[in-house]
Amino acid sequence: MSSNSFVYNEHSGGGEAAELGQEATATISPAGAFGLFSSDLKKNEDLKQMLESNKDSAKLDAMKRIVGMMARGKNASELFPAVVKNVASKNIEIKKLVYVYLVRYAEEQQDLALLSISTFQRALKDPNQLIRASALRVLSSIRVPIIVPIMMLAIKEASADLSPYVRKNAAHAIQKLYSLDPEQKEMLIEVIEKLLRDKSTLVAGSVVMAFEEVCPDRIDLIHKNYRKLCNLLVDVEEWGQVVIIHMLTRYARTQFVSPWKEDDGLEDNEKSFYESDDEQKEKTDKKKPYTMDPDHRLLIRNTKPLLQSRNAAVVMAVAQLYWHISPKSETGIISKSLVRLLRSNREVQYIVLQNIATMSIQRKGMFEPYLKSFYVRSTDPTMIKTLKLEVLTNLANEANISTLLREFQTYVKSQDKQFAAATIQTIGRCAANISEVADTCLNGLVYLLSNRDEIVVAESVVVIKKLLQMQPAQHGEIIKHMAKLLDSITVPVARASILWLIGENCERVPKIAPDVLRKMAKSFTSEDDLVKLQILNLGAKLYLTNSKQTKLLTQYVLNLGKYDQNYDIRDRTRFIRQLIVPNEKSGALSKYAKKIFLAQKPAPLLESPFKDRDNFQLGTLSHTLNIKASGYLELSNWPEVAPDPSVRNVEVIELAKEWTPTGKAREENPSKNFYSESEEEEDSSDSNSDSESESGSVSGDDGASTEDSSEDSEDSSSEQESGGVAEDKAAAKRNPETKGESDSEDGDKKNKKSKTSDSSNAESSSIEESSSQSESESENESESRKVTKEKEKKVKQDRTFLTKDVSLLDLDDFNPISTPVALPTPVLSPSLIADLEGLNLSTSSSVISVSTPVFVPMKTYVLLHRMSGKGLAAHYFFPRQPCIFGDKMVSVQITLENTSDRKIENIHIGEKKLPLGMQMHIFNPIDFLEPEGSITVSMGIDFCDSTQTASFQLCTKDDSFSVNIQPPVGELLLPVAMTEKDFKKEQGMLTGMNETSATVITAPQNCTSSVILQKVVNVANVGAVPSGQDKIHRFAAKTVHSGSLMLVTVELKEGCTVQLIINTEKTVIGSVLLRELKPVLSQG
Repeated sequence: MSSNSFVYNEHSGGGEAAELGQEATATISPAGAFGLFSSDLKKNEDLKQMLESNKDSAKLDAMKRIVGMMARGKNASELFPAVVKNVASKNIEIKKLVYVYLVRYAEEQQDLALLSISTFQRALKDPNQLIRASALRVLSSIRVPIIVPIMMLAIKEASADLSPYVRKNAAHAIQKLYSLDPEQKEMLIEVIEKLLRDKSTLVAGSVVMAFEEVCPDRIDLIHKNYRKLCNLLVDVEEWGQVVIIHMLTRYARTQFVSPWKEDDGLEDNEKSFYESDDEQKEKTDKKKPYTMDPDHRLLIRNTKPLLQSRNAAVVMAVAQLYWHISPKSETGIISKSLVRLLRSNREVQYIVLQNIATMSIQRKGMFEPYLKSFYVRSTDPTMIKTLKLEVLTNLANEANISTLLREFQTYVKSQDKQFAAATIQTIGRCAANISEVADTCLNGLVYLLSNRDEIVVAESVVVIKKLLQMQPAQHGEIIKHMAKLLDSITVPVARASILWLIGENCERVPKIAPDVLRKMAKSFTSEDDLVKLQILNLGAKLYLTNSKQTKLLTQYVLNLGKYDQNYDIRDRTRFIRQLIVPNEKSGALSKYAKKIFLAQKPAPLLESPFKDRDNFQLGTLSHTLNIKASGYLELSNWPEVAPDPSVRNVEVIELAKEWTPTGKAREENPSKNFYSESEEEEDSSDSNSDSESESGSVSGDDGASTEDSSEDSEDSSSEQESGGVAEDKAAAKRNPETKGESDSEDGDKKNKKSKTSDSSNAESSSIEESSSQSESESENESESRKVTKEKEKKVKQDRTFLTKDVSLLDLDDFNPISTPVALPTPVLSPSLIADLEGLNLSTSSSVISVSTPVFVPMKTYVLLHRMSGKGLAAHYFFPRQPCIFGDKMVSVQITLENTSDRKIENIHIGEKKLPLGMQMHIFNPIDFLEPEGSITVSMGIDFCDSTQTASFQLCTKDDSFSVNIQPPVGELLLPVAMTEKDFKKEQGMLTGMNETSATVITAPQNCTSSVILQKVVNVANVGAVPSGQDKIHRFAAKTVHSGSLMLVTVELKEGCTVQLIINTEKTVIGSVLLRELKPVLSQG
């Protein structure tokens, strides 16, 4: 904000400053202030000349300097005419920088920007996605109502763009257009609805932001996309995660029943004490046990990993979600993450502590284990110190109060007087809340009255006054001591508090009170208004209780007040005079004057200033300011009865029926109950195990995988599994009829299994060849999941696909590698096919399948040298076969050899030091290895599509050796079979930022097809794509972990030059592969 305001201020006064600069140069030396402006003008003239140059290099240099000026907050608006001329430049780098400039200044220079609008419209069709997106950003930044139709058309086109980056910018433009012309709301909602169905994680956060800005009340748009948003949440960029989590929090509060009902049972029991037995019985009969909606659980489960996020806003968003929608028993997990944020910078600490202060009022137990994390440090700013004091006060109880009071004693001595005063208030609140330490605190505060610091003494007086008000009869000596302080204390609030205390207890100190009034009457005219009011009150009280001594003194004070400059004091004086001094005009109230002035006052309630803040959603601006900010959306109360959960289902049962032969259903009718319910449950648990493996836990046939995985992944996997089974059971309960239908159709599929087409048989046989090492049924199942959904429907491993309540979005959880649904095209309309493809999260085509490797290099890598291993040698190589231990793992074969003359026993894998997210399936321990003996074992490692090193201990009975495996980038791929047409189609969708290329000069003997094929497949595990052109060689693969396509093109140019192009979403892997292929192709 500060930088923007600086720019605007400088812009508004830029012209005047320039004129002053020109006039002043004659009289003031160049080193003076105005000399700076003249030099700026010369620089800008230089930039203008460079922008009008014919050389692209000069223009590019000028644009870099201009963008640098903008970044430093300098005003560059006067260069707008010179910059806008270059908007049609053919140089992409210049064009990008021009668009960056125009986005910043288009709103200020609208007329000049409008002249180039045709160029922006042409740029919307540019082949480069960055240019298309930048043109849309500039167009939406020109805030002129006349171009609203053009903007609307541009947004509609961009929302259907192939590039997710352009669609993301379309979502950003929606908000700008809505603020310019709110009448476009309905048309914009249509675009938002379309973008909400988008499969890209890049778009999700931006479109939800547009939804929150344009139509936050249209919850119906979220229903069908709810599960998809929950599942995509982990992969969305950080600020998108914040927006989505806040939106889903509001959604959950409208769609699910309160999970706190079971926690409220105790309160109900307390209330039922006053009810009759019959009423209580009726109440318990009506009360049903609470069961959480599976979608509610899905949201809570999928946000839990984000508590580990490096972004404080994401952690705060998840914390408020747990606070507002999770069961109270599960809220405790957020406390550790919030305490972790207290190590961040002071701004983050301030917001986090405010939220902790609100939470700690209601649930102290959450933060009690982290009490020491809230101790004040000397380096903390005052605002942080005050908030930490607030939290410590909220957490104070009988058990820890002695520790806290010792801590507070240190704080009182602080040089920060504001903090010391806040500490004294904290001690007062602790004394009020915990009666056991009230006397101790009071004695400590009285001791502070002798402090040299006036602010400390004044604050102590105010707090003592509040504490004495709670138990006035016991502390006459303290009141006498405080009366003596009136001569030395000058702080108005403290003086007023002492006077109020003496007035309230004037009958207990009959000798001191009149003397205090006498002293105050002398200094009345010089006192603060607050003190004057208390002097008047003291005089009135003494007049009513001890009129002999104080009658004349009180009248003197009233006469002074009658002519005071402050009208409040004049009003109070007239009121008191009429009330306590009887005369003819006195009303009926004068009889009750004593009762009015000396009535028993209620004791003050020392409450936390954060008590009322729980009305606002945590983590919002409204909560921070404690007032409703503009644009704040309130959380609704939980519904008594949950709305229909089926609105979140994406139904596909009708599609399945369309292409099922009609006569078969009747024939198979008797076999409706052929599949038992237990088998259904087994299938559902199988599908959930897929989602478990996707979340990072390795599942194997033997027990080694369980030992292998960490405790955290085990917890998360078990939680996901239980959640998934509950969801399937809930779905089965909702639609028993559908279950029966799906059973009959499953039987139909089972019978048709042997009648599949020749092409599918050929494909399945090729798959069997490629997975020759996997012969068990479970291994074949894991292979079949890699195949397209068309084959999946024919083999039908997972019958839950056809149940009505399971959505396509849920299948992304079940299938490790997500591929689009392939249905016979004659039956489905193009719109339905588009919808189905839109729901899918992968960019893979329906005809893409894993093929056998073209070449398997036998190159081995040293894992452990025989000298280092004390006779045990280990080598490893990559067999380029799909891993039998998990779909996302790379298969590694390790050969262990005993080169010593003694038997080596108990060879096994010990401690693993793996980067975050990486998983490893270890081999079973080897009991012994004879001298000169060798054995080959298989392992599976999920490298998470990176070339990070997997480090672990290779152990024997007596020793352990640190070893590591680092995969070449080419071994992170699986070859893919596709046609040239499909290759070009996929390549067209992976341009711009997803494309890297290089030119290589190669030897003449390397220009033949066979040599190029051999060199490429030797480096990377890719499949050859048939090509109709002799000089273009294409290769395709997909990454093992995420299934992202990797498309390699080698094009032979004239003069032994090779153009190497790699298209992939995984740009890091693409650039590394390009770096490895270049030297191989250039070698002779």
